[in-house]
Amino acid sequence: MTMPYADGGGPFIPRPELTLPALRQAVAAVAPSRLPEFFEDLQNAFVRAGDEDSVVPIRMFYRQWGVVVEIERHPETARRLHAAEQAISSPDPAVRDRAVQEAGDIMRAAHREVAGG
Repeated sequence: MTMPYADGGGPFIPRPELTLPALRQAVAAVAPSRLPEFFEDLQNAFVRAGDEDSVVPIRMFYRQWGVVVEIERHPETARRLHAAEQAISSPDPAVRDRAVQEAGDIMRAAHREVAGG
């Protein structure tokens, strides 16, 4: 599924439900290069769920990928996060500190949104 970016800095796609089909479709739309990682994480979550006799690993998988999609569906937010991730490797400690703060702020905001605002 290919869609043009929304005008005015809006989201690329609507926020998906935290279900396997919705997240798979969303990842394919906003971060298709990450689909192999998505499927590997899915498999690992189901193995852990079986090993632990718990649904918690599956819920954690949904939450993790909901956060990825929440960030990637906003092109400017994704750009800022990726720039911060690269800046974390800077030899300048001030640049690294700002990058860590920026990445943390973005991740916390995405987690809040996925959790219901």
